[in-house]
Amino acid sequence: MTHDPRMALLLAALNAAERGWHVFPLRPNTKRPALHGETDCPRTGPCSSGHRKWEERATTDPDRIRAAWAHAPFNVGIATGPSGLLVVDLDVPKDNSSTDAPDGAATFAALCERTGQPVARTRTVRTASGGHHLYFTAPAAVRLHNTAGTLAPLVDTRAWGGYVVAAGSTIDGTPYEAAGPALLRPLPAWLKALLVPPHPVNRPATTTGRRHRPYVDAALAKETTAVTTAREGQRNATLLRAGRALGRFIASGDLTRTEVETALQGAGESAGLPVAECRATLRSALNWSITHNQTSTREAA
Repeated sequence: MTHDPRMALLLAALNAAERGWHVFPLRPNTKRPALHGETDCPRTGPCSSGHRKWEERATTDPDRIRAAWAHAPFNVGIATGPSGLLVVDLDVPKDNSSTDAPDGAATFAALCERTGQPVARTRTVRTASGGHHLYFTAPAAVRLHNTAGTLAPLVDTRAWGGYVVAAGSTIDGTPYEAAGPALLRPLPAWLKALLVPPHPVNRPATTTGRRHRPYVDAALAKETTAVTTAREGQRNATLLRAGRALGRFIASGDLTRTEVETALQGAGESAGLPVAECRATLRSALNWSITHNQTSTREAA
C-alpha cells in the first residue's frame, strides 16, 4: 500500500481532535502556522468580525479539519491553551553550542532531584530535533502561559499563547513520534507551584529597586501588547525594540530578566515567531540594553 503523507497527517489531526485537542495546520515540513496573517486577512468566514489568530481558529471540528488538510500535507499544530494542556518542552542544545552542554532532559531531571520529586511519567512525544514534549492536563483553576527557561535551562512550557507540533508531523523529513507512556497525567502540584505567578505584594513606596511598579508594569504591558499585535514582517523588529525598551528596567532592578524574557517570549510566539528566533532576538536586545543602561548609570554617578 502506498504511503500517503496527506492522509497520515489528516489522521494525526483527527486523532488529536478526538482527544479534545484544538488543532490547526502548520506549513508542510515546518513548525510555522499555515494560516493567513493579519495583513492578508480576507475578513470572511471565521474572520468575518475581525482577524483571528491561530489560537482562536484552532478547532476540534472534524469537518473543518478535513477541509483544511485537503489542500496540502500540512503538519499538525496543537493549541495548548484551548486544549487544556500544559506541555513541558525539553529542548536540546543547538548545533553551534558545546557538545558537553546538558540538554533539557538533563536539566529537568536535575530540577526534579533538587526538589525531591520523581521525573513525571506522562504522555511523551519525541521531537524532530531529539528533544521531548511532556504532555500534562493543565489545572482548571489557573490560566497558565508560556515560559522560556523559567524552570531550568532548555526547559520551556507551552500553555495559553503557545502551541506544539503534534506526533505524526515531520520537520525536514524527521518525525515527531510518541515515546514512552501514552497516558496523559495532570500537571504535578510542585510544577504548578513553580509556574503559577506569585500574588502581587504591596511594597512600601521606599522599597529599593521597586519604587515605580505602576509605571514599570504599564511599560511591560505596553511592549508585550505591541509584540503580540505586530504585523507580519514587523514582528522581529518589534520584539527587538521591546527588549531594548524593557532592558533598562532590568538594569535598574525594577524587573528581573526572567520576568521580561517570559513575557516577551510568549508574546513573540503568540504573534507567530519561531521559538529559537524569539530567544535569539531577546538575548541580543536585552544584553545590549542592560549593558548600555548600566554604562549610563555609572557615568551619571
